[in-house]
Amino acid sequence: MKKLSYTLLFASGLVFGQFFEKDKVFTKQDTLKGSNTSYRDFWDVKKYDLSVEPDFKQKSIKGINTISFEIIKDVTNPTFQIDLQQPMKADKIIASFPIANYKQDSDFIFITTRKKFKKGEKYTIDVTYSGNPTIAKKAPWDGGWVFTEDEKGNPWMSVADEGIGASVWLPTKDIWSDEPDNGIVMKIITPNDLVGVGNGRLIDKKTDGGKTAYTWQVKNPINAYSIIPNIGKYVNFKDTFDGEKGKLDLDYWVLDYNLDKAKKHFEQVKPMLSAFEYWFGPYPFYEDSYKLVDSPYLGMEHQSNVAYGNKYMNGYLGRDLSGTGVGLKWDFIIIHESGHEWFANNITAKDQADMWIHESFTNYSEVLFTEKYLDKKSADIYAIGIRNIISNDVPIIGKYGVRNEGSGDMYPKGANMIHTIRQVINNDEKFRQILRGLNKDFYHQTVTTQQVENYISSKSGIDFSSVFDQYLRTIKIPTLEYTQNGDSLKFRYTDIVKNLKLPVIINGDQTITPTESWQTVKLKKNTPVEWNPNYYIHYKNVQ
Repeated sequence: MKKLSYTLLFASGLVFGQFFEKDKVFTKQDTLKGSNTSYRDFWDVKKYDLSVEPDFKQKSIKGINTISFEIIKDVTNPTFQIDLQQPMKADKIIASFPIANYKQDSDFIFITTRKKFKKGEKYTIDVTYSGNPTIAKKAPWDGGWVFTEDEKGNPWMSVADEGIGASVWLPTKDIWSDEPDNGIVMKIITPNDLVGVGNGRLIDKKTDGGKTAYTWQVKNPINAYSIIPNIGKYVNFKDTFDGEKGKLDLDYWVLDYNLDKAKKHFEQVKPMLSAFEYWFGPYPFYEDSYKLVDSPYLGMEHQSNVAYGNKYMNGYLGRDLSGTGVGLKWDFIIIHESGHEWFANNITAKDQADMWIHESFTNYSEVLFTEKYLDKKSADIYAIGIRNIISNDVPIIGKYGVRNEGSGDMYPKGANMIHTIRQVINNDEKFRQILRGLNKDFYHQTVTTQQVENYISSKSGIDFSSVFDQYLRTIKIPTLEYTQNGDSLKFRYTDIVKNLKLPVIINGDQTITPTESWQTVKLKKNTPVEWNPNYYIHYKNVQ
């Protein structure tokens, strides 16, 4: 039952993605949402300057978003696409250039123009919006706003929208490949007895009558689904971390009755940051601070605004997803969601189909944290343990251009792919420098799977292209069949992609390179061969 229950957790989206739709038929709407169409490919977002005011009783929101952008190629009479999902509506649109017409069609606003735009020109579009946004039924697994109450009956509001998209409530250019290069300014307007917490740093607080406006600023690029307002009965405490780039401000916003336990439980943050800076390089957003915020759902990796809802327990709501006991030594949400600051927020996939870049590395960050926080043996045990929740249902990479993500296996299977690659490299310092190099060389960038694959192969000096094909693009796990007769070992691979290049170290110091054909090698000793369980392959004695 344990394996089944964990599998169901992952199959239902576990950590934060949309439900995978295996047989979905994609539509023109999906293409408009997921592709860099002619309505999007000529302009680059530079900044969002937005305000949001939720109404708890009406379960509605209203606000305005000023979209600053630059023209990136000459174009005549283009149509701009702004994304805003029904039932939200655009009440007014004003631009710094002449608009011929605009209309809201389904989940999109199309703005037609009669003008020649030149590369390098800069403009703005103001979208005033309002409505009753989609309400999440079970955030963060589905998308939408959450209007709920805390334990004392106070209003508590937020939104989760990684899968469904930020345009579920905010008019944006809602595509992962175009982040606002100069960040955002977000004003959250609340009743005076509540507090609005956003991304980055609080730069202004003004009270006018019965309302207070909290203004937050992010200086770095930010993915749209990370732009999140939190509204509740929050109190604040602060700390600092002595990191690789100096002092990093730690900013904690928790519900008033959680203050004492948060001060104790959040002591895990500094060891986490120390471990991740060791493995991945400096925290990517020193200018915007590190923040944990009490959330009305389990958690999400919102940049410099990490949503925390793990009820101040270690593990995943008090459970160990690896089934080994190791995962109860630390708080899953603090570790996993903070790992996303490097993989998802610093390095962001251009297309949702490549979401494994976010989740596989971040799932493996749990292993790496365990290694630094506990020991390597515990880390290996944890990595092997989470294989129990791999379903091998469909490939990890989804369909491109339609906002479609692949299998939830991108978490544990992707992590074990990386763990396997680490065994092949067989040099932990080189492996660490590759991880740090990814975060340095792709700093604040959006990337493709191919870029990440090529980088790892290039920096390791090993061609891992067939390994990525095996684990990302098929549901087959390599099986190494073997027979042993004294010091003679006969072996081959089955269930593999063509020409899989995945060498295996046996007995601690001897390397074999299996193929689909039988091979025989002489061992250094007659004792039964010692297979390394850290490779994510199946070993099968066919003698």
